[in-house]
Amino acid sequence: MASPLREKRGIGGPGLVPTTEGVARITRPSRDFLLSCYNFAVFCKILMVGIALAPTCVCKAQGPSSGKQPQVKVNVLNVCTPSADEQKEIASALAGIPNRPSFSADFEVDRGRSVLDPSGNPLAMANPAGKVAALPTDTTAVADFVRIRHDLAGSPYLNVQYSFSRDTHQMVETLVFRVRDPKDVMQVSIEDSASSVTPAATMLSATTPASRIKLERFGKSSVVLSRCSATGEGPPPDQSAYEPLFSAASGLLSQYRDMLGARRLVPEELTRIHGSGLAVHRTAPHSN
Repeated sequence: MASPLREKRGIGGPGLVPTTEGVARITRPSRDFLLSCYNFAVFCKILMVGIALAPTCVCKAQGPSSGKQPQVKVNVLNVCTPSADEQKEIASALAGIPNRPSFSADFEVDRGRSVLDPSGNPLAMANPAGKVAALPTDTTAVADFVRIRHDLAGSPYLNVQYSFSRDTHQMVETLVFRVRDPKDVMQVSIEDSASSVTPAATMLSATTPASRIKLERFGKSSVVLSRCSATGEGPPPDQSAYEPLFSAASGLLSQYRDMLGARRLVPEELTRIHGSGLAVHRTAPHSN
């Protein structure tokens, strides 16, 4: 039986060659042609994928230099007229502070001097033109402070810390109660202030009214009540509804000032600061 005839093929074109079994096989030029077609199809797919991913890569590369500033969340506190719910929170926190606390054996008394130099703050020294301005040396603020801390036993509050600070302008008392197991309120602070024209002993002997009450909460913004004065030409805000809260805070500050011995310790420690010029930290030994 005669073998099938060869097909005509051009240069590099496909062709069939008869075999002894009568089955056509693909010649080498034909295989090269098919491989070239397969490689071309793969190349087209790779090219299409590359074109699709190119804008994403460009966007990621241009992300840091896009000039967009990160979003900043600002919480504005209404410290002059808190809401009714915030007033209830303040009243509840003040009512939970023990009037007759049981102090543990652990206590701490320290004194020192804090120096605030504006020249050490690059933001304060830079003017709008970006140049550093020279500040006079008399802008440095110096404040002497005394701190007294006592641990509380059998109370929802872990400890109480009283601090007294004085600079050339004013004297500030701060009483802080830290919660033992904070779930909502973390700490309660009460603050009052007076002018530095009077001696520290005079301020401590008087019943200075509280001027600020602050509740620091876990995972929430703080609740603050402050005495507010007139702003501009308008009248001062009416804060008569908050006088019971201020009165309760003032009473707690006066009580703990006596129980912590601040009336005696603060003038003594301030005298030692001016006498030695050294800060001292004293801590009672922990009982085993």
